Amino acid sequence: QVQLVESGGGLVQAGGSLRLSCAASGRTFNSYAMGWFRQAPGKEREFVAVIIVSGGSTHYADSVKGRFTLSRDNAKTTVYLQMNSLKPEDTAVYYCAADSTYGSTSRRAASYDYWGQGTQVTVSS
Repeated sequence: QVQLVESGGGLVQAGGSLRLSCAASGRTFNSYAMGWFRQAPGKEREFVAVIIVSGGSTHYADSVKGRFTLSRDNAKTTVYLQMNSLKPEDTAVYYCAADSTYGSTSRRAASYDYWGQGTQVTVSS
């Protein structure tokens, strides 16, 4: 069992930056690939980024590649999503999620076993 708590959301102007954190409880954190998804009003939840267990590999949606950076600190059981050069279209509720499948780098929400409650990110133009 893993519990996930996101933080760091807020209101920022276009071009600004935010860093989201996702703190995980449970001793099996190091067994999970960690992903971020987002959901804007009236839209489906979409993949943002995923990081493998070791942190040695990350994958990003094309829409955020080059602007967002995902990292993890297994000692602190926390993942971080650094978001730079934010755009109004990045406005959404951001969710972190844990995937127990070994070696997974899934971009499908259905692959993830545990979810946080979400944190709102609003980018003004």
